[in-house]
Amino acid sequence: MSQLFDTLPKPLRKLSRIIDAVIACCGGGLVTIVFGNAFLRFVANFDVAWARELATFLMVWVTFLGLAAAEARGVHMRVTEIAAHIFSSSARRRLDTGINAVIAVTLLLIIWFGIKISIRTWDQDSTVLYWPVGLLYAAMPVGVFLTLIFLIGHTLQLLGSTHPYAHEKE
Repeated sequence: MSQLFDTLPKPLRKLSRIIDAVIACCGGGLVTIVFGNAFLRFVANFDVAWARELATFLMVWVTFLGLAAAEARGVHMRVTEIAAHIFSSSARRRLDTGINAVIAVTLLLIIWFGIKISIRTWDQDSTVLYWPVGLLYAAMPVGVFLTLIFLIGHTLQLLGSTHPYAHEKE
């Protein structure tokens, strides 16, 4: 785990572990379904009709939950090396807070439009499983909302004394 994750409040760390468990279960199911279907296709020349559709649902959900898991650990790609050499720790905190604000607005827009897309497609059924297509699209606002929760937690750390920058000398 990262230093940033270790300083998160206990409820956010617990939420992150729950997300990790869901990702692990979905990922394990995804591997099993795809491998099993490929094996059946190769050995018995038989294709399980629902396998591809379920794999798509699982892959989309794992992707957006993975977004939140990465934010919980603070491991999304950032270019910090230049800022570390140019700015003081207090200037970097202000810069990171501003960047987080822009990211939060972007995430809110994604949540808003993701909910709209999910609602509009909820009445459409998937081809084989007859699940609502909106369930597939719901992965986006759910995963992004969880990401926003962790981003807010990191921003509060940044503004407080629990962030790693707080312990650096000016």
